[in-house]
Amino acid sequence: MTTVTLEEAQANLPELIDHLASGEFLVITRNHQPIARLQAEEPPLRKPRKAGSAKGLLTILLEDNNE
Repeated sequence: MTTVTLEEAQANLPELIDHLASGEFLVITRNHQPIARLQAEEPPLRKPRKAGSAKGLLTILLEDNNE
């Protein structure tokens, strides 16, 4: 766990975010008291689904016309 002051976080936020490892968090303090926690996101378990990616994979052999 890393701790920085609010002033340090304001001055260096992009760099602090870049150095956070997945699941790691950073505590931001004001007057030596914790006030916020910045946590890196976990990577997704799988890629997001893409609409239309299964197009052409299903073949309908017979129409169902129950009239």
